[in-house]
Amino acid sequence: MDVDLIRVILDGLRTAIGPVAAVYALAAIGLNVHYGYTGLLNFGQVGFMLVGAYGMGIAVSIHAMPLSLGIALGMLAAVVLALLLGFPTLRLRADYLAICTIAAAEILRFVFRSSPMAETTGGAFGIPSQFGGSGFTGSFVRANPIPEGSYGIGPLGFSHTRLWVMLVAWGVVALAALMVWALMRSPWGRVIKSIREDEDAARSLGKNVFAYKMQSLVLGGVFGGLAGILLVLNQGAMTPDQFLPQITFFAYTVLLLGGAATVLGPILGSVLFWFVLQSMDSLLRQTGFGNAAIGAVRLALVGLVLILLMAFRPQGIMGNKQEMMLDA
Repeated sequence: MDVDLIRVILDGLRTAIGPVAAVYALAAIGLNVHYGYTGLLNFGQVGFMLVGAYGMGIAVSIHAMPLSLGIALGMLAAVVLALLLGFPTLRLRADYLAICTIAAAEILRFVFRSSPMAETTGGAFGIPSQFGGSGFTGSFVRANPIPEGSYGIGPLGFSHTRLWVMLVAWGVVALAALMVWALMRSPWGRVIKSIREDEDAARSLGKNVFAYKMQSLVLGGVFGGLAGILLVLNQGAMTPDQFLPQITFFAYTVLLLGGAATVLGPILGSVLFWFVLQSMDSLLRQTGFGNAAIGAVRLALVGLVLILLMAFRPQGIMGNKQEMMLDA
């Protein structure tokens, strides 16, 4: 069977620089603040994405608020979740925190898809973009300043709508990375990293470890909420089942691939992760694999990447082994 390798590479590149890769880069930047810099093992990042997306979607589609106000409310919802999650869990051991965060994210998903919540969240069917008029993507699409047409280099082309989403998504990622870079070079960042290394030592120096952990949880959660907002703006619809636990594990793979506790690690990790995943998808389709088999192979590939990373490069591609590595 003939395989078109050029098409395989182009499919991988198209996804690696697309809006979905930007969404995962932003979610991984949030995890980087939690885990890479503070040592908080958050396995419920997808919960922040869910409340961020629904905070925006409910405000804009159901209550007809402006998109900017909806985004602000989505970020506020992520802050509230971080506070509710942080107060009872941040004094727990890392493994208990991991269990609590993944459980909280799953509980939220089931609550949002339940029948009693259907009037507010749309239940299992979620909130379509056109609900209540122009929906939550209406003003976002109308704000597109790019003239209609196709843009790109050679066969790597994008429509004006997709290019607009890409520019916005990667712009948000760049701002988030710049913010993390500046914060980690400030006194606040040095305290955060000292807590990751030895929180008892930080506490003995008079630092309020709980308060710093809470600030880190809120900041990373807001990045997660923004990632959820960008995800649904790109897809034009939101359902609770978009926010499955595997999204958090994909984000961790992105983070560990690029390198935890590095500013550019989550971005590089997301680009490489989606290039490999989509290239493999394209290759399998050309060789006659069915959709079910491709889904299983993709998940197996993610697991294999994680195993190889922990075995041969625990600090990731850009990470510093002296500063950060998995206890593997």
